[in-house]
Amino acid sequence: MRVFSGIDDLKSAVGQHTGTSDWVTIEQKQIDTFADATGDHQWIHVNAEKAESGPFGKTIAHGFLTLSLLPVFGAATYQVEGIKMGINYGLNKVRFTSPVPVGSRVRGSFELLDVAEVTGGVQVTNKVTVEIEGSDRPACVAESLLRYYL
Repeated sequence: MRVFSGIDDLKSAVGQHTGTSDWVTIEQKQIDTFADATGDHQWIHVNAEKAESGPFGKTIAHGFLTLSLLPVFGAATYQVEGIKMGINYGLNKVRFTSPVPVGSRVRGSFELLDVAEVTGGVQVTNKVTVEIEGSDRPACVAESLLRYYL
């Protein structure tokens, strides 16, 4: 894990790759729980028998489940010392470029795009690429916005 000693240290890393998280395995129970939480029970996510003969050969994770892992990946990748609080501020761009089959391992790779002053702190823009182990194509590419308050 990369540790930044403060906001000035973080600012000096703009344009750099700031780290890659450990692999996380996507299990069917996690997909089913996400389906229950969101009400999205489409068969490609929750019906293993039907999914066997579907376009992916097995169930796949919801795109938004993949996206919801960004905070997990970020917390395992880098931290900034000297802040009081960090919050998810939103997203600029999101693309789900490849499905994530059940049993896949995924991880997040971070590139720091910008650190901009806002009232009480900074807004951080990261390009996050969610990789699938063994795949040439990422599962998701997103521009994530965080706010760090001092």
